[in-house]
Amino acid sequence: MTDRVYPATNPTANGGAAPSPAAANGGANPTFPANKAQLYNANRPAYRPRPPARRGYRRSCCCSICLWITLLITLLLLLAAIAATVFYVLYRPHKPSFSVASLQLSRFNLSDTAVTSAFNVSLIARNRNSAITFFYDQTSVKILSGDVDIGDGSFPAFTQTKKNVTNLKTVISSSNTPIPDGTDISALKSSVKSKHLPLTIQLETNVRAKFSKIKTKNLKIRVTCSGIKISIPSGKTASVASMSKLKCEVDPRIKIIKWTI
Repeated sequence: MTDRVYPATNPTANGGAAPSPAAANGGANPTFPANKAQLYNANRPAYRPRPPARRGYRRSCCCSICLWITLLITLLLLLAAIAATVFYVLYRPHKPSFSVASLQLSRFNLSDTAVTSAFNVSLIARNRNSAITFFYDQTSVKILSGDVDIGDGSFPAFTQTKKNVTNLKTVISSSNTPIPDGTDISALKSSVKSKHLPLTIQLETNVRAKFSKIKTKNLKIRVTCSGIKISIPSGKTASVASMSKLKCEVDPRIKIIKWTI
């Protein structure tokens, strides 16, 4: 009987490759225990990036708002300019003007701490408007020599009708009035020695204007008259001021919050 030769069951014996673990386990995939990352992320939904914000839309809205605001401001300014032009054409407004008619000094004395003076003042207020009336409140008056206040007084309230000239007279005086601490009076002392005082008259008041049936609110104004010189009297005769360089300016005093312009 002839013996049969069978091939070896170990393929490595004949130079073959070793069977894979999957083949060794009957062809099934191997199973391993899940790690922590797999356990924690098992129920987490898949990450989906958010779409970028619509920046172009927001920028367009801001530009539109700015454009409308600019157009509104431009329209208001245009209407104000038209109204001002119409008002000027109809009324030809002029601001009130003031001048000093005369100024006399009858008494003056200066010490290191106080001042005594007596002035007779006559002012002229003019209204050159043909369709505007001015209403003045009580007017405060002070006389300055340099920066030192050497006399105070006031004018009563008055009304100036159209094309009107009003004469204002009062006595401005100080009787041994204390000079505020820290006030430099060296220039005033030098003027007293020379017997000639440079003076400035300053008025402050509130004024309202009326045209047709419209009356404005109060506007604070300051009138400053400079370029006045007067000699100090040596006897009972009052000295008269020289006003060859007199100049009076009227300035509105506009208050913005806590500042006055």
